[in-house]
Amino acid sequence: MAKLSLFTSKDAGIASQANSVAVIGLGRFGASLALELVASGTEVLGIDTSEDIVQGLNGQLTHVVMADSTKEEVLRQLSVPEFDRVVVAIGNDVEASILTTSLLLRLGVTNLWTKAVSDAHGTILEQLGVQHVVYPEKEMGRRVAHLVRGSMQDYLEIGDDFSLVKMAPPQGIVGRTLGESKLRSTAGVTVIAVLPVGGTWSHTTLDTVIRADDTILVSGPTRKAEAFSQQF
Repeated sequence: MAKLSLFTSKDAGIASQANSVAVIGLGRFGASLALELVASGTEVLGIDTSEDIVQGLNGQLTHVVMADSTKEEVLRQLSVPEFDRVVVAIGNDVEASILTTSLLLRLGVTNLWTKAVSDAHGTILEQLGVQHVVYPEKEMGRRVAHLVRGSMQDYLEIGDDFSLVKMAPPQGIVGRTLGESKLRSTAGVTVIAVLPVGGTWSHTTLDTVIRADDTILVSGPTRKAEAFSQQF
């Protein structure tokens, strides 16, 4: 029988509930993800092989366990296949990542997210049948690159070539309604929301007048949104 070391913030044993997530691998990415899920009200089971990491997260996650996820009996004992979603966030051991992912797929886990540390790693995960392969470092690097090149305050790529950009308004649209600016035909982007100083975000209309101290949210093809952010 595999040895487990369990820390839990509840008296109840480990059991999956609605909106429950198991996060395997509690390094910087996995721990950050798990803590954010807990903050949003999600039940989270965290699993890692490091006793120090597990103890450090004791009381912060719903359940946190020191265990070897490459063993099928461990995954079964922890009822991991019964959780709504499972995230394999192992980053320092590709073999353990692949083996854990393979076991979860064999156990019938379909809503599975696995972190890839390289293109080759990601290709193997895709060949195994993982629906959601994520590249945290690669995606963050791309995001920061866009922020560095433009005048964006924030940037989110939501498709292969479509982005949302938070930015200050270019001078050319200040003091005019969005209908007058005709951004969709001239710049290929749309201002979908505006944040006045001291106010709250609101949806825009063609009659919305943009002011110099506003913050705007722009949507459009990535290159066009980036080019628009540089129009100062």
